[in-house]
Amino acid sequence: MNIVLVGTQWGDEGKGKVIDILSQNVDYIVRYQGGNNAGHTVVTGNKEYIFHLLPSGILHKGKICCIGNGVVIDPVVLLKEINDLAKSGIAIDSRLKISPLAHVIMPYHKNLDLLRESKRANKIGTTGRGIGPCYSDKINRCGIRMLDLLNAAVLRDKLKDNLNEKNEIFRKVYDHPGFNFNAIYKEYLGYGRRFRKYLANTTLILNEATRKGKDVLFEGAQGTFLDIDFGTYPFVTSSSATSGGACIGTGVAPVSIDKVIGVAKAYTTRVGEGPFPTEFVSDFAEFIRQKGKEFGATTGRPRRCGWFDGVMSKQAVLINGITELAIMKMDVLDGLKVIKLCNAYKYKGKIFKEFPYDLQVQKNAVPVYKEVPGWPETRVKPRTFKQLHPNAKDYLKLLSDMLGTKISMISVGSAREDTISMV
Repeated sequence: MNIVLVGTQWGDEGKGKVIDILSQNVDYIVRYQGGNNAGHTVVTGNKEYIFHLLPSGILHKGKICCIGNGVVIDPVVLLKEINDLAKSGIAIDSRLKISPLAHVIMPYHKNLDLLRESKRANKIGTTGRGIGPCYSDKINRCGIRMLDLLNAAVLRDKLKDNLNEKNEIFRKVYDHPGFNFNAIYKEYLGYGRRFRKYLANTTLILNEATRKGKDVLFEGAQGTFLDIDFGTYPFVTSSSATSGGACIGTGVAPVSIDKVIGVAKAYTTRVGEGPFPTEFVSDFAEFIRQKGKEFGATTGRPRRCGWFDGVMSKQAVLINGITELAIMKMDVLDGLKVIKLCNAYKYKGKIFKEFPYDLQVQKNAVPVYKEVPGWPETRVKPRTFKQLHPNAKDYLKLLSDMLGTKISMISVGSAREDTISMV
């Protein structure tokens, strides 16, 4: 079975934990979009792992993990992740496969990212990792791919062309001295030698796996409303973060996808700028942020927090073809007397039950809430649905009914065992 896992909100929904659990029962795990602007956190025992490029399933012995062509790779970050796993005694050399078609984040991409943001009147909230500029070069047909790092002549020609153009921009637009060709050329040829053993035809590998009846998990990064097309544009990422991106980012055909699982928090969070209709007032936001440890896995930035937004989540179910949901961080809502759930927006006297893409509506809409009673703090974490407080069960049923999708997994803590399976 081929399963795509996607975030239904603005990322940070807890996909890393779900991927870690699902990885136990699949043969291949593949990352298909984004770059090291995403972070998946996995807790095993007393050890916490944060992955930015490696698929989270890499922790499971015997699993083949692929980085697809739709990912943009910072070699510095990827090398550190590989080395960190080696220090932890986790062998991956025979299990990691990287598409030679994946594009490479270069030093000038990162600088350009930060300099562009500094010039904007309306900040996007970029992580400054060079993701957007790298994808821009891909679309502009001047990008450097992983396989180019293996060919000195190709890398030389592409890098010279890029620096001829970009150094002019750096100097004349941003008053920046630009970049030295020789230093970058030598460094990135070195990365080519280092990563050569991992490069493989991942498209062929994954299609062969599907033909043989193997189970493949497609690991999405970010979330639906950071998608370049369907997100809260322009406050989005630069790739296709929806389920459709799994096909574009791997070369596996849409007809081969069997199931799409959505991941959502029991509330909503967002990092960076952009509209957020259900955002909490500052004091309560800080309370939930501390209780839920809501700080970005990639940047450490504090996440903005708000009530569950059923309008956007319903849209995410539609766009992605989600057939089941994993609801994360239910335990963070423990102890609240009243819990709110947004089921519509109101703007200039009009009620919106479908997600509006007009930025003015997104920014100024007032959420229409349904209030439900909360449930007390629990001393012992529930291990089955039956052990959940009746009000928690009612809340989950309300979410399921509103979104028209069954809930297959509930998380009540960060550890693997703090997970209730509904399958």
